Amino acid sequence: MLRGRGSRMRTGVAGAALVLAMISGTAMAQNAPTGDAVRGKAISYTCLGCHGIDGYKNAYPMYSVPKLEGQHADYLAAALKGYRDGDRSHLTMHSQASTLSDQDIQDIAVYFAGQPLAAPAGAKPGTPPPAAALCTSCHGADGISIAPTYPSLAGQHPDYIVRAIDEYKKGGRKNPIMKQFAGNLSDADAQVIAAYFSKLQPGLKTESRPYTRFGEPAPAAAAAKSP
Repeated sequence: MLRGRGSRMRTGVAGAALVLAMISGTAMAQNAPTGDAVRGKAISYTCLGCHGIDGYKNAYPMYSVPKLEGQHADYLAAALKGYRDGDRSHLTMHSQASTLSDQDIQDIAVYFAGQPLAAPAGAKPGTPPPAAALCTSCHGADGISIAPTYPSLAGQHPDYIVRAIDEYKKGGRKNPIMKQFAGNLSDADAQVIAAYFSKLQPGLKTESRPYTRFGEPAPAAAAAKSP
């Protein structure tokens, strides 16, 4: 009986945390500046050096760079601010984000997000594995998050999801709610969660990387036009 009561208490605390996160997340989204995707594309050329290459990996420790196309712009903006302000630990991302203003960040986020993922009409998500059941409260059973301040996970690289869980657990990403949830997961749980969300479709994609010199066609296109 005591064990069951403790389980119910933990569930209640988790539920309250989710409600609080939803309220604060909605407020943040309402206060965010409007983004300009055209300007975002113009100032994010260095970002495409990693996020515009399908299958590109972080060198050490080695894990896949996340797919960003289809993600919520509000979440991407919050993540960039986290790297800039020290709430997320990653030297390269901090260096890239440290000179960005809030408006720069919003413009870049809108560009990379493109059209956020949406479930097809009438689609019925499957049943998630027990390890992922609580995750779906925010990230959706179909991997499409229920609010724009939460990341969608459908189609994301599984090794990146595992890495993110580990960073929340160990404090590399400072988020008290995610730290609480991640702290209760075993390594096997993280693998199961990552495998589940990574296979869901429609899913996130790698942003296409255009040729970086304005006014000039990509080398392949130029060659095709040559006599």
